[in-house]
Amino acid sequence: MIGTFRRILASALSLGFIALAQAAPAPGQAAPGFALTGIDGKRYTLSDFRGKLVVLEWFNSECPFVQKHYESGNMQGLQNRYVAKGVVWVGINSTSPRHSNYRDPARSQAILKDWKAGPSVFLLDPEGKVGQAYGARTTPHMYIVDPAGKLVYMGGIDDKPSISQRDIPIARNYVAAALEEIMAGKPVSESSTRPYGCSVKYAD
Repeated sequence: MIGTFRRILASALSLGFIALAQAAPAPGQAAPGFALTGIDGKRYTLSDFRGKLVVLEWFNSECPFVQKHYESGNMQGLQNRYVAKGVVWVGINSTSPRHSNYRDPARSQAILKDWKAGPSVFLLDPEGKVGQAYGARTTPHMYIVDPAGKLVYMGGIDDKPSISQRDIPIARNYVAAALEEIMAGKPVSESSTRPYGCSVKYAD
């Protein structure tokens, strides 16, 4: 009886995980809309950026993988380069306020200032609803939304899943490659890759 119950429970959980995986968007589909408050106190929606290329970057300052890309200046370099070309770069932190990694707006502003970060806006997603809608699993986890509001890239920042800054110069940066292809009027050759980093610290 107990064995049967466990098999049923395992099956239900498996189906639940499959449903969650299927609910996450895929390249070519419409990017899930959102409305979140930025650390500047303003409210932002994805539709505010309609007509522009948008990069979504899931962020947690306490994650060694995020620190790799910020302490080296790699992420800021990408932000500055593409924001200057008209891209809207959106940082999103889905860390639950109950987790020790959570940073409130004031602390988040101080961290970004210290790192000389250059996102267009930085949003907090304390309930994790936006992160879960996108299927964001790691920090960083990167997405690109085209001017029509469709996802054209989702996955890792590059192909070197380590915390070593020495890997950055030899890595293939998927985000930069995708943005360059889009700006050249070409399809994204690698629209979905495996993300790497720390798990997103969701409330549930």
